[in-house]
Amino acid sequence: MSKSDAILQGTLHVLILQILSLEPMTGWSVSARLRQMSNETLHVSHGSLYPSLHKLEQQGWITGEWKESATGRQVKFYSLTRAGRAHLRKETDSWARLSTAVNGILGLS
Repeated sequence: MSKSDAILQGTLHVLILQILSLEPMTGWSVSARLRQMSNETLHVSHGSLYPSLHKLEQQGWITGEWKESATGRQVKFYSLTRAGRAHLRKETDSWARLSTAVNGILGLS
């Protein structure tokens, strides 16, 4: 397990929700956006990403819709639901409090 895998285990759901708050996208696009937004620091395997997407769908925080891609393939596009936006706000606030506390302990603030 790489360092980024360990970090992602506890935060992957909130990262996915944040990425989907930008626009609906496929699972592959979520993974690519995560790498891009983290300056290639965070990578998520498909074995972690798709179960997370499925769980977020079960929670009602995202919804998936099959559509035809530009190449003519059927792909699933995920988008954030109203409940997902509310959950993202709650998790973002929680993350900000935790981050401030950890930064204070480490002397980074």
